[in-house]
Amino acid sequence: MTVRRLWMLPTGLVLLALVPSLAGGLRLAELSGGGPVTPDNVRFFDMPLPVVAHIVGAVIYALLGAFQFVPSLRRGPWHRRAGRVLAVAGLTVALSGIWMALWYDLPETDDGLPMTIMRVGVGGVMAFAVVYAVVAVRRRDFATHRAWMIRAYALAMGAGTQAFTHVPFAVAGITPDDTGRFVAMAAGWAINLAVAEWAIRRS
Repeated sequence: MTVRRLWMLPTGLVLLALVPSLAGGLRLAELSGGGPVTPDNVRFFDMPLPVVAHIVGAVIYALLGAFQFVPSLRRGPWHRRAGRVLAVAGLTVALSGIWMALWYDLPETDDGLPMTIMRVGVGGVMAFAVVYAVVAVRRRDFATHRAWMIRAYALAMGAGTQAFTHVPFAVAGITPDDTGRFVAMAAGWAINLAVAEWAIRRS
């Protein structure tokens, strides 16, 4: 396999991560700049720590995690060192996401109970995947470790895929309601998990 082909996957993952990373960067700039404060973002100004932790953790997890798919890096000490950082970042993303879904005072127009349940479920599965992968590698079960880290990474990258699953609404010029948003968000996570399972079984 050529060097170019080896780097296609991590390059694609970095590009996919840029969409939510840029959005997160804009949110951090908004918070650091003090506004403008609106009903849709006032909860972030009232309690910025969870969303800041979520954004920073997600950017680190998405971008650093992409390079764990480079075979030459997996064979060296870099993989283990980066893995420790990724375990912390991944748990930060999952647990802060659960916290925001449950305890942020959401606007009346935002999402609804099904979306909250789905976000908590995704965060819970991701947290479990990271912890189980760490336990597996400590007992030197590398196949299980790899499989569950791929699943955790797939869930974390959901925000990037969700940017594309919302495209049909944008093309149609309509704003999705709660049901449409739920379907678009669920589709993003489902697509990523399907690709992850295919990759796990293929290898």
